[in-house]
Amino acid sequence: MALSVTEKIISTHLVSGRLIAGSEISIRIDQTLTQDATGTLVYLQFAALGLDRVKTELSVSYVDHNTSQADNKNMDDHRFLQSTARKFGVWFSRPGNGICHQAHLERFGIPGKTLLGSDSHTPTGGGLSMLAIGAGGLDVAAAMAGSPFHLLMPEVVGVRLSGRLKPMCAAKDVILTLLKMETVKGGVGKVYEYFGPGVKTLSVPERATITNMGAELGATSSVFPSDETTRKWLDLQRRGHEWAGLSADEGARYARVIDLNLDEIVPMAAQPHSPDNVVPVSEIAGRKVDQVVIGSCTNSSLNDLGIAADILTGRQIHERVSLGISPGSRQAYVSAVKAGIAQKLLTAGARFLESACGPCIGMGFAPCTEGVSVRTFNRNFKGRSGTADAGVYLVSPETAAAAALYGEFTDPTRIRGIRKADYTRYLEVDDGMLIPPEPAPPADAEIVYGPNIKPVPLGSALPDAIEAAVLIKTGDNVTTDHIMPAGAKILPLRSNIPEISKHVFEALDPEFHKKALAAGAGVIVGGENYGQGSSREHAALAPMFLGVKAVLAKSFARIHRANLVNFGIVPLEFDNPADYDKIEPGDALIIRDLRTHLADGKPITVENRTKNYSFGARCGESGRSVDIMLKGGLLAALKENHG
Repeated sequence: MALSVTEKIISTHLVSGRLIAGSEISIRIDQTLTQDATGTLVYLQFAALGLDRVKTELSVSYVDHNTSQADNKNMDDHRFLQSTARKFGVWFSRPGNGICHQAHLERFGIPGKTLLGSDSHTPTGGGLSMLAIGAGGLDVAAAMAGSPFHLLMPEVVGVRLSGRLKPMCAAKDVILTLLKMETVKGGVGKVYEYFGPGVKTLSVPERATITNMGAELGATSSVFPSDETTRKWLDLQRRGHEWAGLSADEGARYARVIDLNLDEIVPMAAQPHSPDNVVPVSEIAGRKVDQVVIGSCTNSSLNDLGIAADILTGRQIHERVSLGISPGSRQAYVSAVKAGIAQKLLTAGARFLESACGPCIGMGFAPCTEGVSVRTFNRNFKGRSGTADAGVYLVSPETAAAAALYGEFTDPTRIRGIRKADYTRYLEVDDGMLIPPEPAPPADAEIVYGPNIKPVPLGSALPDAIEAAVLIKTGDNVTTDHIMPAGAKILPLRSNIPEISKHVFEALDPEFHKKALAAGAGVIVGGENYGQGSSREHAALAPMFLGVKAVLAKSFARIHRANLVNFGIVPLEFDNPADYDKIEPGDALIIRDLRTHLADGKPITVENRTKNYSFGARCGESGRSVDIMLKGGLLAALKENHG
């Protein structure tokens, strides 16, 4: 049978199940990555299993989110992560080495391997022909313990690329075009696989920009083939020996095929407050801009920084604009200095930020009040920038540089005479900020706990009946940022669940925490695509800590649904979406015989005792997932399995 790249990788890693879209499968995981905003919980959970060593081929612990150190909390967590890496045989990427996705692509990604990461943008690795999947931290801890990763076999959507991008058009415009077509929920349960003659015109970092933002489609992953371009890029990274060719078989079948002619791609922008609110830049030309940031894990390769520098060379940014540059990795930063890129940007008026996530997650460089911020990032959810009333636009480095230059949205194709140069001859490979694992567990290895690090709360076995109040009712496309905010104020609490739980749904209902504690047991009601965005498991763990027993929604985002299961919260979908309209906050609900109905796959009836009517709901989980919920969560199940 002719196979796609996705099917080839899955088939060589398949532990259970069959390659039938929508059926449950499990796959062996070769590599894992964590970052510090989610990693503390991952390693607390891994330590709770009582294992001496990770069982993957390679695992890396990155510090890239919480690098600002206003008090002891962040550095305490960095020490904790470094000590757990040493104890458990994990690579440690020190603060300043860069953002996990770009650094991993550069130094560890291998074509044909599987990668599971506790960050939703882990599919960046698909630019290097990996099957790279974002997941909740507990799933990553399980993979490090040697357990397979369980998921539904994704539907593989082919994206046939033809032609070549015109000057001042970029890979970012490709994925923004696809987001306009497919929407933020169009990719749920899918892998987007790129093929066709246009693929060879895109560099590995350009491919990674596209696969990175595949997460915004809600996709399980995105994948490019491994070809001669891949080999040459690995040669630049001094890792050519790890290259392997990988492409779809002739006659490989896709669930459907999307045709994109790169010749027809134009500069695009995602307007506030969703990555799929996309329009051509020409339609918003002239709109005033206050702030521009170039970088992040999406668009901060050496050549991305280079094209911005070339546009700004010999010019000064507009007097109204504040321009920040956040290189995605130390490698890109050092190489930009060597190539003269950094000097050009500084001379034009840019401010260099740390090689970290920074502004993308509201950790510094926030916009002004009601500001317009133009960013080469991947998300523009309301308030994510750190300024509640700011409007964030997502664009390419070319469009961002043009906006910084003119102080307003400008179609960069108007700027003549500049083509994207290849600066990779200046690339500096330096792994001095990476600490490799020791060959054997060190006898003196001790985990260093700071005072803000608290034990991970354990869920309790699922009761046979849930009696709970509706604590909140949300609309469609509610993100994990809405559920569990990030930013400089809250992220330092990520390893302290009792404290961080005080901020659940803070932006939607500042009283949610008090209401949940007063209710004792609660239900959340959501609309379509509930829980889109970040993989942060805090958005499930903190509600569990507050007594949330179930979430009733029209539909769920993949990672958040899995996180709910992992922490023993039952995800239920309305049989009839019209029942969503009838339910209100404060309604008292009861679900009877829940354990029996989940185990037997029977229909579930929800009684609204306040309004005196009943309606149907379905869980859609079976087998292993039901067993996890019955036991009170994955950690309890893993501890049972690992003794």
